[in-house]
Amino acid sequence: MSGMDEKKIIAVVGATGAQGGGLVRAILADPESEFRARAITRDPESEKAKALAALGVEVVAGDVDDADSLRKAFEGAYGAFCVTFFWDHFSPEKELAQARAMATAARVAGVQHVIWSTLEDTRQLVPLSDDRMPTLQEKYKVPHFDAKGEADAIFTELGVPTTFLLTSFYWDNFIFFGMGPKRDAEGKLSITIPMGEAKLPGIAAEDIGRSAYGIFQKGPETIGRHIGIAGEHLTGAEMAAAFAKVFGEEVHNNAVEPAVFRSFGFPGADDLGNMFQYKRDFEAQFCAARDVEATRALNPQLQSFSQWLEANKGRIALA
Repeated sequence: MSGMDEKKIIAVVGATGAQGGGLVRAILADPESEFRARAITRDPESEKAKALAALGVEVVAGDVDDADSLRKAFEGAYGAFCVTFFWDHFSPEKELAQARAMATAARVAGVQHVIWSTLEDTRQLVPLSDDRMPTLQEKYKVPHFDAKGEADAIFTELGVPTTFLLTSFYWDNFIFFGMGPKRDAEGKLSITIPMGEAKLPGIAAEDIGRSAYGIFQKGPETIGRHIGIAGEHLTGAEMAAAFAKVFGEEVHNNAVEPAVFRSFGFPGADDLGNMFQYKRDFEAQFCAARDVEATRALNPQLQSFSQWLEANKGRIALA
């Protein structure tokens, strides 16, 4: 039996995405690892999937909308990393169905340790009757949070041995989500974080994968726990100052009210406006759930915002 065969398999949903890809790379980067990654992707023929295969990763077809394909993809795996992709479809109901499919597949396949990438159900602190922020899609306050938080109970009810990983704002949103510094009519740069003086926990997407790897390494002691992760807690003004330092010109934060952010009208603006308001209004709880030093203990390579910016400045277009 080769050493490769003796390694425990971690089945990684979304292996070509930000979080799953980070976990696959973290496992690959550790030659002493007791684990090997099995990359689960809807399209094994995609460029990203082929790139993983070229690195020696086992790539398996699996679709979060197809429980049967997931069950096959999880077969023989010790662990599984489960994540949903809200921004592909904007449907909390779809996320709930996908979470149930993953949890069911993990139970049937006898997976011993699942990490579920989740977020708070904001309705526990802001019930639908609370009009400080609008109710969206009739049943949610922050749709891309609420369904994930609601889905926690599915993993528990099905008896799946699960660690609940509470993620933070991806700094990568400044690259991919159109949130990078923009110029006004006078040519001055600004970012828009509508949280006043409140701190926003953030993290590099690749550090989410590395932190998940740290949880798998810790093993069963993490099962049943909610573990929150962040690279740094920063105000909008502090982030703007970091941008200014790295890009060598003034950047300020446009700290509009969440209601103004909601009115911007791009797809998901109302959801994100509510999200920022939730993080502002419940800053103490939200930050306390995401301890930076505890994250560093899981992931010694954890980057600060300035380190991440320095490494990625070439990918951030100053519009």
